Amino acid sequence: MSNYTKYLASHVTSGGMSRREFMGRAMAAGLTLTAASQLFTESAEAQEPKRGGHLKLGLEGGAATDSKDPAKFLSQFMFVVGRCWGDMLVESDPLTGKPVPALAESWEPSADAATWTFNIRKGVQFHDGKELTIDDVVATLKRHTDEKSESGALGVMKSIKEIKADGGKLVLTLSEGNADMPLLLSDYHLVIQPNGGVDDPGASIGTGPYKMASFEPGVRATFEKNPDDWRSDRGYVDSIEIIGMNDATARIAALSSGQVHYINRVGPKTVDLLKRAPNVEIFNTSGRGHYVFIMHCNTAPFDNNDLRLALKYAMDRETMVQRILGGYGKVGNDFPINETYALFPEGIEQRSYDPDKAAFHYKKSGHDDSVLLRTSEVAFPGAVDAAVLYQESCKKAGINIEVKREPGDGYWSNVWNAQPFCTSYWGGRPTQDQMYSTAYLSTADWNDTRFKRPDFDKLLYEARSELDEAKRKDMYREMAMMVRDEGGLILPMFNDFVNAASKNVKGYVHDIGNDMSNGYVATRVWLES
Repeated sequence: MSNYTKYLASHVTSGGMSRREFMGRAMAAGLTLTAASQLFTESAEAQEPKRGGHLKLGLEGGAATDSKDPAKFLSQFMFVVGRCWGDMLVESDPLTGKPVPALAESWEPSADAATWTFNIRKGVQFHDGKELTIDDVVATLKRHTDEKSESGALGVMKSIKEIKADGGKLVLTLSEGNADMPLLLSDYHLVIQPNGGVDDPGASIGTGPYKMASFEPGVRATFEKNPDDWRSDRGYVDSIEIIGMNDATARIAALSSGQVHYINRVGPKTVDLLKRAPNVEIFNTSGRGHYVFIMHCNTAPFDNNDLRLALKYAMDRETMVQRILGGYGKVGNDFPINETYALFPEGIEQRSYDPDKAAFHYKKSGHDDSVLLRTSEVAFPGAVDAAVLYQESCKKAGINIEVKREPGDGYWSNVWNAQPFCTSYWGGRPTQDQMYSTAYLSTADWNDTRFKRPDFDKLLYEARSELDEAKRKDMYREMAMMVRDEGGLILPMFNDFVNAASKNVKGYVHDIGNDMSNGYVATRVWLES
């Protein structure tokens, strides 16, 4: 079974896909009618959701400074906490990453994608019994546009010029067209609250499947089922307990001994150990995060594209994935987008390790001195080992890499985005536009490769407001080729998200490109006795 058909099957088990839709997608993916029908039956019957039980999760990321105000959510711990009690206007489809209705049941853009009209769902109740209104929606979004709110979604909201109600509809007017606007509203900070959370932003009153029962910052959060939930395809367990476990050894011990049902952040080096436990299952999901080697295109000697190409061809990507990620990742192709993104550009040849091509471009560049690469363990897990591996692969092309290990303290202020060649990490973004706008637009503050091309910027702006997906996909392909062939990015690998659960946890949905089922893990799974 391919990864895609596994995604389809897992979506059936969670009640999120009809037979008709499943059959259409499965057959389009190459399954025969008989095979697709059998897979649907097995998925639907063998894993019929069961209700009841108390679900316990041990998660890394909690801190004593955690705030219950969704605007200030920072950690993975609070990411899952917020998904338990709150809803956004829009969610993303676990299979495609495209926007799907939540509290907004539909939407319509203007021709230039600069005005968006959303129809807000009726008959939805907050946990306090108050019915959701358009005024609550408007107040929520306006609160997140206020810099005093310190909202993590402020960057998303800055592009909105006007937020208003038009009868029962929400109307957003943007400063420029943006075809991704619905998906941007799925940001986990944008939980819809009574009166926008203005009165008490930390009250944890929402429209989600669970009501918060208790909260100790960084220690524990507990939840009870919301009996008035407006959806029937989630919230299968009766109660949830999320325990802060920042120590990896403690998380593994808790899962192995049955103290918790699910843990996050399983390191590649500990996966084999966990696999030996008879009651444990590993969940790894392809992610958008990527480990990178970055060169400043405007700084000698990296202002020479032949040298940049030489260093790209000298990267042994397969070895990196196996040795650094333990196989829990995918090879990269020197642009920051992979198959987890909507409108992924297809048909771009995979760049592979080629010492002869590397030597050719190195000679053509005229550079004959060593190349200084700065690194630190804080750049990404295994970054120092990765730099040494790269040093070895470069030797076969006649390129001498000098590896300088920098202290972790001050690396992100003194080395990253400051020195011309170093190792780093990017967590990815929900959309291609956001990823490119954050790190490859000429004027971006975090343009850490100093890639500056007016024609790239022009394409980025044009693609942002293009509603024709076929045209937009072509634009993204052209942009990817520019970054791949002329940029300062060496991207050897995308890392998977690796988590684990006891085998009685069923219905886990691998949400494409997102960790912990996009934070919905506690609301999507059920327990089998």
